[in-house]
Amino acid sequence: MAKADRLCQERGVRFTPVRKKVLELVWSNHESVKAYDLLEALQCIDKAAKPVTVYRALDFLLEQGFIHRIESLNAFVGCRQPDLHHDLLLLICTACHNVDERLAPGVMQAAQKEIQGAGFEVRQQSFEVRGLCRACR
Repeated sequence: MAKADRLCQERGVRFTPVRKKVLELVWSNHESVKAYDLLEALQCIDKAAKPVTVYRALDFLLEQGFIHRIESLNAFVGCRQPDLHHDLLLLICTACHNVDERLAPGVMQAAQKEIQGAGFEVRQQSFEVRGLCRACR
């Protein structure tokens, strides 16, 4: 949380108590978490919390690079390197739901070559691989 506080100060953005709490909830483990699970946890603290509250906090956290969206699960996971903009490979365990974030430069370079060959303009790039982690295998 100290790193997130510092990054927000450096970037001149407000790190409100709600944003902090949502980030704490996402970062509480390596499992992906859905917005409505975050809402439920937030309502234990603030009964007035609404879905829009969570979605605005998630949008902010995504913009700042503190979390990643797992498109295939419509869920979120904390970023291990929030101070670096990076493409990533997400290894998603279907048994324990842990998500392992990998930079995987070789994979990203190969993908970039294919993308450039297609003349495609990338706005955001992540690769999601679903399977069993080492512990669950």
